[in-house]
Amino acid sequence: MINLTILGCHSATPRVNAFPTSQYLEINNNHFLIDCGEGTQRQMRKYKVGFSKINHIFISHLHGDHFYGLVGLLSTYGILSREKEMHIFGPKGIKAATLQMLKVSESHAKFNMIFHELSSKKSELIYEDEKVTVHTIPLTHRVYTNGYLFKEKEKPRKLNMLNISGYPEIDKADYLNIKAGRDVQLASGEVISNSAITLAPSKALSFAFCSDTSYKPDIVPIIKDVDLLYHEATFLADRQDLAKKTKHSTSIEAAQIAKEANVGQLVVGHYSGRYPDTSLFQKEAETVFKNVALAKPGAVFTIN
Repeated sequence: MINLTILGCHSATPRVNAFPTSQYLEINNNHFLIDCGEGTQRQMRKYKVGFSKINHIFISHLHGDHFYGLVGLLSTYGILSREKEMHIFGPKGIKAATLQMLKVSESHAKFNMIFHELSSKKSELIYEDEKVTVHTIPLTHRVYTNGYLFKEKEKPRKLNMLNISGYPEIDKADYLNIKAGRDVQLASGEVISNSAITLAPSKALSFAFCSDTSYKPDIVPIIKDVDLLYHEATFLADRQDLAKKTKHSTSIEAAQIAKEANVGQLVVGHYSGRYPDTSLFQKEAETVFKNVALAKPGAVFTIN
């Protein structure tokens, strides 16, 4: 299951009711923080995100509206006497910038911070455990930027206990092999095919986070068929010139990426403050791709 909580979704400077980018992702019992604009920890408390569950933070790039909340969050972890190590993924330079700020502010953050600095312009595997993988999605912005692709690993097949009960010779010692897709040979020599005693596993789910970027169709093969895509849409099509100049995307371009990648659902965000009515982003994107939702603080997107 995937649960994505939007903590902040606006561009540039924080405002009374507009918070810069940050998202909390739960995927297959992993808990990840993606970007950390100013006010992130306030939003985490407001929307009841468990501070202690997060052990991995992914920063897309070092512009302030995606990064300036990190030092404050790490300092708060120190005040809360955190002892678990924290893994921080981000562009080269994030380690020096973060540690210097923590040092000069005499932060209480004494727990181990492990920085994974990124510099490749090709998609690469940066995190893997027994349940989930994370790959970078190289983007084009004014500074070095990555999106992130989070994917569940293929799940084991499910035991069909009704059918298994027809073979008393099969015992619990065989279950792990059966879940792994192997056939079972009985003492009599009879071979029971795996498909006869299992059910197909549930679909492995995926989420792609595409932070600040120009329209970049060459990311389509990386994010092909993802269940949920967040793609920045800073401008409407009326400011295509400004989008190109600042290396951002329009809602139309975000929708075009979603359509070409055949994604399940598109969430747009990172709205420019020029637009008081964010519903316009959804309406415009839906002219190209039908399943569009707006990022809003506190919005939760669940994929089963």
